[in-house]
Amino acid sequence: MRSRSAQTSSRPAIATGVLLDELQRDTFEYFLGETNPANGLVRDSTREGAPSSIAAVGFALAAYAAGAERGFISRAEAVKRVLAALRFFWESPQGREPDATGYRGFFYHFLDMETGRRAWESELSTIDTTFLLAGALAAATYFDGEEKTEREIAMLADALYRRVDWQWALNGNLTVSHAWKPGRGFSRYRWEGYSEAILLYVLGLGSPTYPLPEASYRAWARTYRWKRVYGTELLYAGPLFIHQLSHVWIDFRGVRDEYMRSRGIDYFENSRRATFAQQQYAIRNPRGFAGYGESCWGLTASDGPGPALRRIDGVERRFYDYKARSIPYGPDDGTVAPWAAVASLPFAPEIVLPAIRHFHEAHPGLRSHYGLLCSFNPTFTDGSRPGQGWHSSGYYGIEQGPIVLMIENHRSGFLWSLMKRCPYLITGLRRAGFADGWLSALG
Repeated sequence: MRSRSAQTSSRPAIATGVLLDELQRDTFEYFLGETNPANGLVRDSTREGAPSSIAAVGFALAAYAAGAERGFISRAEAVKRVLAALRFFWESPQGREPDATGYRGFFYHFLDMETGRRAWESELSTIDTTFLLAGALAAATYFDGEEKTEREIAMLADALYRRVDWQWALNGNLTVSHAWKPGRGFSRYRWEGYSEAILLYVLGLGSPTYPLPEASYRAWARTYRWKRVYGTELLYAGPLFIHQLSHVWIDFRGVRDEYMRSRGIDYFENSRRATFAQQQYAIRNPRGFAGYGESCWGLTASDGPGPALRRIDGVERRFYDYKARSIPYGPDDGTVAPWAAVASLPFAPEIVLPAIRHFHEAHPGLRSHYGLLCSFNPTFTDGSRPGQGWHSSGYYGIEQGPIVLMIENHRSGFLWSLMKRCPYLITGLRRAGFADGWLSALG
């Protein structure tokens, strides 16, 4: 059953180009306002006392390049910010000490904004280090001038990438471990099943120092699940971010590995199908949540109004806080993440652009100084927003980055084109078995 969405605003419709301009620029401001200029660390979220997220730093590094290209920031200021971050990560302590910044070239997921030391007893994260490295390599590819500062960016990004010991992260197996902690060792979880870790495996395979074996990628791909969702076949993953985050950096159009060749599509087409499946889920709205509809969709990892258990209109509902929401099997508590829709813009602009317009016009309370708030839930109410439901109180850096960069990829292909000049990425793709399309054209 399709839900009735909130009435649209009576304000004059804003042109699509202007709408994207404003959203991209406002979202980019997060990386200017939530960064420690002394060390380049970016706050994980706008919550009071939040530490830095190394993944947010990675998105910031790429966003500075896009921002300089777009005129949101001067090239000189962008270089200054990139250098502050890369110098910090290169010079920060690496070791087994519980308050170090990293170990074996990897870094802890969360770091103190001032000291840069490990925060929240967090894990040494292989995937978050991957996003940090991807941002460093993107920045090094863009800031490639002959000035001393830009040459230093290239040197530091290269050194950081070469220092990572991907082979150690295998922990005696073929698939990569999620994490490691001092005194406890490796996590029992590994990167298996289709996920955002496709970028991790590609960068790990491309390493000139401690590369993953080619068998590692094949072992990972053997854990994929192919499913039919709403009449469409696709490589399955429930939360939308899985179909997006590696695509921020890699243009998968026309390039295919062995698995995708066997299915007759590429990963870009797969993400397009996943995007349409999200919309179809919202239209069907099997759990009967408020607001869901053709232009109001997007289930992914996001903040939420819980934890709470409420009876609403005679139905007992469980609400979550930050959680990876998923279709079609759940979890789903009625929370929509606008960033999830926006980050699918390159895959399906014909349904994403109406969704962006809907968020702006039907839910004006979502608009704030850093663009659209990260999530909202029209079903949950605590009385503070009569008729509007719950709105998140802030922003997350790992959600802001994909908005800035995927808008840019949709408009100009900027980051995709940039990464096609990164030799490590190209080597990794080829060692993973990717061929055809633009990859073959490189010779």
